[in-house]
Amino acid sequence: MTAHVRRVLPDATERLRFREMAPSDLDAMADMLGDPEVMTFYPAPETRDESAGWIEGMQRRYREHGHGLWIIETHDGDFVGECGITWQSVNEVAVLEVGYHVRRAMQRRGYATEAARACVELVRREFAPTLLTAIIHPDNTASRRVAEALGMRHIDDDHAHPWIVRTVMGMQVEPAASR
Repeated sequence: MTAHVRRVLPDATERLRFREMAPSDLDAMADMLGDPEVMTFYPAPETRDESAGWIEGMQRRYREHGHGLWIIETHDGDFVGECGITWQSVNEVAVLEVGYHVRRAMQRRGYATEAARACVELVRREFAPTLLTAIIHPDNTASRRVAEALGMRHIDDDHAHPWIVRTVMGMQVEPAASR
């Protein structure tokens, strides 16, 4: 018998809302994850089957950890991308990471930063004190700018992947001050 895991979601922002991924998101996710520009800093764009596996993996994370990457959409329901918190490994040490992908047509509007800030507040409310990271391809300056806007700084390099040394940005998240 599996223990009940409490699921969490970031609060909605001025322009965005969060929800768990579902199989019905496959077309939008496959379009985004299959876009070579969106996936420039990954080994290759994801196929439709790999995108379905991505959604299944997030649903497993929701069940096992109560969180993962969530769909981000406008308040009108337009698909923006995904953003959330997941357990990752940096040099074989488990770390909490904030991650984000925004579909090409919605990039350069501040959505990744807005969504990631909401995730930082969720971490502050639910998991603090803790280290929060963003694990980034060293050439991905846009993703690094999002991490820096959150208050992160370069804290390490991850040597665990045979094909790349990833930049690890991080910050200590403290609990919100009680009123």
